[in-house]
Amino acid sequence: MSELLEEELTYRIIGCAMKVHTEVGHGLREKTYERGLCVDFRHETIAFSQQKVYPVHYRGEKIDDYIPDLEVEDRVIVDTKTVEKINDEHRGQMLNYLKISGRQVGLILNFKHVKLEWERLVLEQNC
Repeated sequence: MSELLEEELTYRIIGCAMKVHTEVGHGLREKTYERGLCVDFRHETIAFSQQKVYPVHYRGEKIDDYIPDLEVEDRVIVDTKTVEKINDEHRGQMLNYLKISGRQVGLILNFKHVKLEWERLVLEQNC
């Protein structure tokens, strides 16, 4: 069986998310958890960028910007949520983030409930 793409890094990110979730609690605003993750990433010496802007072009013209919550070590896109359940809309948004950023792995972290919910998405190379 082959190794998961960015397995170690996603494991570390989820570990940080669990710490934030345990300490801060559940059901607060998404931005609260995004900022908490930034604090934990700094403590764990994990490189990240927050709210990095990716322009969207069509026929050579910029038509929009996509701004994921976090990008970790220029390899994994992280989107924080406080929703009832991660759904296809959230997955589609993450896949768009991956396409536009050129990254392959994304994590959706849902802090709404007592137990942290997360999903790992991978964009295949040929998409």
